[in-house]
Amino acid sequence: MSLIRGSRTSGAATPPATPPDPLGELDSRNLRRLMPLLLAAYIMSFLDRTNIGLAKERLEVDLGISAAAYGLGAGLFFLTYAVSEVPSNLIMHRVGARWWITRIMLTWGVISACMAFVQGEKSFYAMRLLLGAAEAGLLPGILLYFTYWFRSETRGKAIGLLLLGASIASVVGNPLGGLLLEMDGIGGWHGWQWMFLIEGIPCLFLAVAVFRYLPDGPAKAPWLTAEEARLVQDEVAREQREGAAAAGNGSGTLRTVLRDKQMLLAIFANWTHQVALYSVVYFLPGIIGGWGHLSPFTIGLLTGLPWVTAAVGAVVVPPRATTPRRSRNFVVAGLLMMFTGLIVGAVAGPVIALLGFCFTGLAFFVVQPLLFNFPATRLAGKTLAGGLALLNTVGITGGFVGPYLMGYAEDATGSHLSGLWVSVALLALGALAATRLRFSPKSE
Repeated sequence: MSLIRGSRTSGAATPPATPPDPLGELDSRNLRRLMPLLLAAYIMSFLDRTNIGLAKERLEVDLGISAAAYGLGAGLFFLTYAVSEVPSNLIMHRVGARWWITRIMLTWGVISACMAFVQGEKSFYAMRLLLGAAEAGLLPGILLYFTYWFRSETRGKAIGLLLLGASIASVVGNPLGGLLLEMDGIGGWHGWQWMFLIEGIPCLFLAVAVFRYLPDGPAKAPWLTAEEARLVQDEVAREQREGAAAAGNGSGTLRTVLRDKQMLLAIFANWTHQVALYSVVYFLPGIIGGWGHLSPFTIGLLTGLPWVTAAVGAVVVPPRATTPRRSRNFVVAGLLMMFTGLIVGAVAGPVIALLGFCFTGLAFFVVQPLLFNFPATRLAGKTLAGGLALLNTVGITGGFVGPYLMGYAEDATGSHLSGLWVSVALLALGALAATRLRFSPKSE
């Protein structure tokens, strides 16, 4: 009897075996292999895109570039970037990620380093336009690349990790840029010239690594067997077909995207976010510099603090957006957090204002990865490639609007802070639009 009872007890205590998840293991393996190289590329791109913010005051002194001219030049980058993005993604869809991302990195590295030779407003405008065209396509190209490898749940994590690169670039790059600015006079060069040159050259070496080690897709990955590659491709294709069919976007062109009201809401919410983000990116060093007699290194160090909180938000929040309702609520909450933080930054004294900018930073990369994950739930194939690029293209024009309005307002009022109110108003509208988003074509 005791043997029988013991047998029953033992059997009841044994939990059912959990079936293995081969796709989960493949997702983890692909993330480990792909993310270091892609993260390094995005860190360098964001560093080369935003180091101009630290140079603002020196360009004004050394070259006579006014705040309005600086804001216009900083923003011009995004016009050619925006115009070039959709064609760039469509070309990458045709020729493959390895060749195209390598080309992007080589051209932007050369042009970024050549920013050291700017002589005045006209050459400043010209170089910013060229830099925008050269870099265009990197972020949407990587986002499209992720759709070759990852299901929606893993893709959100991958996007969050990628956007963490912007925080790393700012946390490390702002103090580094401040130190490089203090090289003023060495070799007869200004500090900002050394900064552009030294921060541009590493992109050329990284481009070589991309060409050697980045596969075009799962079928070309040396760490996957042919069977594993097919499993990844089939699952990704199945998810995209189902989402596109349920949304009525199984095939089509960019007109399909423009007729999708949900996509238009996502595009608008992303645009308001980008206006606010780049207003802070390009003018926060000047705002902090206006708080007292601070060295370039100290300004760079303080400018990096909101990006520390941005890194926390990027790591903690997007992985918790596990349902359509949570995804929408996190987007709305993120936009409202930025709204609140910018108001504090605009009205408070230096210490509280910096805390306000840090609170704004906490949501920088909560909103973006969730919105970037949105198109793949509604689009497929070539339409997905174009839709992703369009989402980022329209959003990135906020990088023109924000700095331009900030510079114009500063010249008109004499205050570094006056232009922040435009971002505050737009963030309120963006949050309102985001309340209508449905992160799944199916009902919640």
